[in-house]
Amino acid sequence: MVKPNLRTKSIGTKVSVEEFARLEQIAQKASKTLGEWCREVMLASTNGQPEKLNGTRGEAHAVMAEVVALRAILLNVLFKQAKGEPLTAEEMQRLIDRADSEKLKKARERLDQASGSKGS
Repeated sequence: MVKPNLRTKSIGTKVSVEEFARLEQIAQKASKTLGEWCREVMLASTNGQPEKLNGTRGEAHAVMAEVVALRAILLNVLFKQAKGEPLTAEEMQRLIDRADSEKLKKARERLDQASGSKGS
């Protein structure tokens, strides 16, 4: 039988009252104790997953998804107008549906590209 990986080492640090309050607030928001949250963030950082920090990756992903969808819709509408073609309500709805169906995947790709280029 394999022994469970026991946690026998500890890490400590000093923070200001304001920093402690902010860290506690973020941990509570994540429904974790402060110790659990700190451990998760530290380990995520060592594993190349800085998105665990403050949940910013998830927020950035949501915003990027909306920007990507808006960009796709806008470019399609402008292209159609530049060609002098009218845009029907049905065509507009198809553009919106297509942009919405692809936005999460495209946002993830763009964020991954951006985080990959930071290290370059």
